Amino acid sequence: MTDNGAAMLADETSSGLAGLGIVHQTTLPYSPYQNAKQESFWGRVEGRLMAMLEGERALTLELLNQATQAWVEQEYHRTHHSEIGTTPLERYLSSPNVARECPGTAALAQAFRIEVTRRQRRSDGTLSLAGQRFEIPAQYRQLANVQLRYARWDLSRVDLVDARTGAVLCAVHPLDKSANADGQRRALSRLASDTAAPTPGGIAPLLRQLLADYAATGLPPAYLSDPSAPPLPSPPTPPTPLCEQDNNP
Repeated sequence: MTDNGAAMLADETSSGLAGLGIVHQTTLPYSPYQNAKQESFWGRVEGRLMAMLEGERALTLELLNQATQAWVEQEYHRTHHSEIGTTPLERYLSSPNVARECPGTAALAQAFRIEVTRRQRRSDGTLSLAGQRFEIPAQYRQLANVQLRYARWDLSRVDLVDARTGAVLCAVHPLDKSANADGQRRALSRLASDTAAPTPGGIAPLLRQLLADYAATGLPPAYLSDPSAPPLPSPPTPPTPLCEQDNNP
C-alpha cells in the first residue's frame, strides 16, 4: 500500500509490481490514516534521526545511509512499541515467517520498466525514443512496428521484445551518427521465407466427401446454371463399406 505520489503511480512502478506478483493498493487522497504504520515511522525518522543530524554541516548521502541503518538496527527495532506490546525485533522473531526472497538487482531493474510501440523507419532501420535515435538490428528489419521495454530514467538499457509473448529478443542501442557518417552500408541479404508455398492437391478430402453426400440427397442446386456452360464433373462415388465388399479373390 502506497500513497498517490507520482513515483508510486508511474507506469514503471505499476508494471514492475504486477510482474513480481505484488498487489498494489493506494490510499484515498488526503487520508494519511490509511497508511498509519508508514506515517508513524516517518514521524520517528523526522523527530529522532533527522534531529540528531542537524549539527552535521557536511551531510553526505553516504553518511545519511550509514546513520539511518545504524539508527534502525540499534534503536528503532529494539524500542518497545506500545501498539504491539513488544519491540519490533522480538515481534518479527516470534511471528511466523511469511517473507519471500527478494529478486536480484538485475531482475528488479528489468521488472520496473514500461513497454511502448514505435514504428521503424524502413529507410535506415531506426526509430525515435525519448528524443533519441535508436538502431534496430538488421534481422528484425521486416517489422513495421516494434515493441520496446525501457525505463524513462535509464535509456542505456532498451530491449526489443516480442509483442505476443513478452520475451526479450535483443538489446537496442543508440545510433552512433559520427560512426555512420562515413561508413559503407553492407548489402542486406534477402529475407528467407518461413513457409514454403503449398503444393496443389485438388479439393480437400472433407469437401470431396461433402460433395458426395450432397449429391446422394438428390436435392436440386440452389442456383440456375448457364445452359451454354460445359457441364460440371460428377462427384466421385463414395467408397463401398468394408462389410459390403466381396472378399473373394
